[in-house]
Amino acid sequence: MTAPYRAEYIWIDGTQPTAKLRSKTKVVPAGEEPPIWGFDGSSTNQAPGENSDCVLRPVFVCPDPIRGGDNKLVLAEVLLTDMSPHPSNTRAPLAEVAKKFEKHEVWFGIEQEYTFFEGARPLGWPDNGFPAPQGGYYCSVGADEVFGREVVEAHTTACITAGLSIAGTNGEVMPAQWEFQIGPIGPLEVSDQVWIARWLLYRVAEDFGVSATLYPKPVKGDWNGAGAHTNFSTREMRGSLDACIAAAEALSAKHDLHIKNYGYAIEERLTGQHETAHWSQFRYGVSDRGASVRIPWQVARDKKGYIEDRRPNANMDPYIVTRLIVDTVCSAVEAKAKPAGARA
Repeated sequence: MTAPYRAEYIWIDGTQPTAKLRSKTKVVPAGEEPPIWGFDGSSTNQAPGENSDCVLRPVFVCPDPIRGGDNKLVLAEVLLTDMSPHPSNTRAPLAEVAKKFEKHEVWFGIEQEYTFFEGARPLGWPDNGFPAPQGGYYCSVGADEVFGREVVEAHTTACITAGLSIAGTNGEVMPAQWEFQIGPIGPLEVSDQVWIARWLLYRVAEDFGVSATLYPKPVKGDWNGAGAHTNFSTREMRGSLDACIAAAEALSAKHDLHIKNYGYAIEERLTGQHETAHWSQFRYGVSDRGASVRIPWQVARDKKGYIEDRRPNANMDPYIVTRLIVDTVCSAVEAKAKPAGARA
């Protein structure tokens, strides 16, 4: 008789202003798919105690690299008991927008920055005072400048084993700060996988006695914040520099809407310093890492490709960010293509 397997159900809760990941284990009979399940929403800011049941519907399943064997990780969206999306479910609106604009074949690559902490201080930082000023830590090597590499290596291996589209990792400008990249894949796929990769990061770090935070400004002062630079392209952009510029212009027109939805405490990170544009302003430019949106130099050279939205915080919700970008850019493309005088 084949043994059952463990399915780790992972979902996004209703915590404000930044949602948290939750998970619990279900033992599933061998050969069966992870079923619809439930949880106590009154314990996750998603339901009152007198009507506490919420529903978990699997949307993305992959091998569990922590337990191994036939065990699985199950990303689930949260539904109400009538099977409609829960108000905290930001995946459902993205699914609608992705379907609406699927002909544009949008791809995303998300650069997820994060910071390791050991107790109340960043990993490897002295008990009193600060380490040497930032500058030498980016993509560095050596125990005097690198803190947490063993966790990063274990996390990368876990993501690969899970079958995620992880594209790379690197040390960031602030010591104890790192980055991984997911993509390029579609908006739903990249968002699902970023959430799973975040869960794996937290879970792997447990075994090393450290924590990872996505807070956008984990250390005040002259230190870089943590973002989630979001690279994207449409079929049109992959064939035309003009389409890339038009996408940047479309984002400019909706700047305020995007800033409000790009992560809590964005004003702490987007100060106009530390490789950021000020949150109240929008500009784009070729190879400009201080711009809101960067057009990579090779895109300008090749006259086609993608652009990088540098505004999203590390703590952003990828379902929201990708939805806004797809809607803003693709709506502008379709409005421009519509014959003069045509009705909406």
